[in-house]
Amino acid sequence: MTKAGLPHSNPASDASAAGSGPALRQFVVKVHSRCDLACDHCYVYEHADQSWRGRPRVMSQDVVAQTAARMAEHVIAHRLNTVHLVLHGGEPLLVGHTRLRRIAQEFRSALDGLCRLDLRLQTNAVRLDEQFCEIFRAYDIKVGVSVDGDRTAHDRHRRFADGRGSYDRVVGAVQLLQESRHRNSFAGILCTIDLENDPLRTYETLLALDPPKIDFLLPHATWNTPPPRSGPGATPYADWLITIAEQWFAAGCPVPVRLFDSVLSLLGGGPSLVESMGTDSVELVVVETDGTFEQADSLKIAYPGAPAMGMTVFSHSLDEVAAHPAMRKRRRGIAGLCTSCRSCSVVRMCGGGLYAHRFRAENGFDNPSVFCRDLKKMISYFQDRPRLVRASRQTDAERS
Repeated sequence: MTKAGLPHSNPASDASAAGSGPALRQFVVKVHSRCDLACDHCYVYEHADQSWRGRPRVMSQDVVAQTAARMAEHVIAHRLNTVHLVLHGGEPLLVGHTRLRRIAQEFRSALDGLCRLDLRLQTNAVRLDEQFCEIFRAYDIKVGVSVDGDRTAHDRHRRFADGRGSYDRVVGAVQLLQESRHRNSFAGILCTIDLENDPLRTYETLLALDPPKIDFLLPHATWNTPPPRSGPGATPYADWLITIAEQWFAAGCPVPVRLFDSVLSLLGGGPSLVESMGTDSVELVVVETDGTFEQADSLKIAYPGAPAMGMTVFSHSLDEVAAHPAMRKRRRGIAGLCTSCRSCSVVRMCGGGLYAHRFRAENGFDNPSVFCRDLKKMISYFQDRPRLVRASRQTDAERS
């Protein structure tokens, strides 16, 4: 996953090069390792890697301070203009109002005067209230909210441990973020695709919440734990997304949809906007509550310890993290993909899909994405519409 709300950075925009080796520009900091929902599709708690069980519930202020110091050190070494940071979990709002304020203050203070800090938070929103919104506004925190559609769609997976749905609480939180004094804090909605949910109903429900952006995510799956499908050769995820894309285009693209915008950007020769598409180098690192550095969270679906690097904020610099063999492997671009991907006509747009989705126990990640057919069909749908690509590029130019 690029975490929802974490934009893909553009290395060319930085004056970087003073540092020894590639720079890391995207950080996911796990400020709380537990959650107040019991979502049955969660990659943290319901998949192969269960390392959360042995980690502190809450990130200590010492770990926060050391993480911020490592980031500042890295920014100075590489002369970075911007870094992107998402406060994540678990559920980050479980840290409470006072601690969240201290965490935000720590990162803002450490990087103030060094670079622009794009500070974000991804939440299930069931605890989001006026006081949190005041903190978001005070520290310029952009907030992404997870919503999977209407009440039936959302509550199918996003439930409390006692089985109660969270829809009403979440919609109430979104309505709070929509208020004029908080609107600038609202980054958008993250929606995990479920084939049981009607695509148009899902899209229209999300659109009615007036988000500044919508991000559709494929459900996490591997070749060993494949996603639901309707049969051999089927492309149900592409079909689901294309149904929405048809409506989106017909209405004049009324809201940015990050996945669609990413495909259009890549087709127009631009960068990817998401981690799961394109061949841009990986510049993301996760910091767990105990200060451990890890690779992208999505790797937790592959096998126990898949994201681990054996490094911490106390013992290793971010240059050392960037030089780790697993991180270097992710920067090989097309050369790092499997044979069938390298020969594919849409490889520069697809990029092999999300790294975690390529996993197969027999040969690791040397495979196409388990969503390969879906990705190719979706990209081909956009490829066959050059007028729409040109229109999208014109819209992007007007927005900038």
